[in-house]
Amino acid sequence: MSDHHDQPVVRRARREDLPALVASSTALFAEDAGTRDATVDINWPLAQGAERFAKGIDDPARLSLVAEHGGEVVGHLVGTVAEGSAMRPVKLATLHSLYVRPPHRGTRTGAGLVAAFLDWAREQGAQLAEVTAYAANADAIRFYERNGFGPHTLTLGQSL
Repeated sequence: MSDHHDQPVVRRARREDLPALVASSTALFAEDAGTRDATVDINWPLAQGAERFAKGIDDPARLSLVAEHGGEVVGHLVGTVAEGSAMRPVKLATLHSLYVRPPHRGTRTGAGLVAAFLDWAREQGAQLAEVTAYAANADAIRFYERNGFGPHTLTLGQSL
């Protein structure tokens, strides 16, 4: 059984975390989209990530979290909240990006990131939270289901 002090600390990202956020996002893109979706530019985090993460740190409608262990970022989460529309009048929280380095999986690090995101979403007045995962990523789907998400919509695709 691990000591509480061995658990990563989940906190809001700061400007000095930008290189670690880019590295974490780059690892996510390579592992997830890189093996499942040939239409995604897996180099996007290296080219655009720092600018996108920097804008998100100060945006009250965006949440950037890091999981830190021993002074090192071992995971991240990025989410947003948006007002509803006339068609769907519900304030919506969207979990866009979540990654935990493989050595830290199974330690509840991901669950801690998701819990912090859901708490933030509730504080923002969101009434619904959603996340997408590749249908072929059974591990991610099981993880999100263990953390309270369930099937809501299904997007079908066809290569042209």
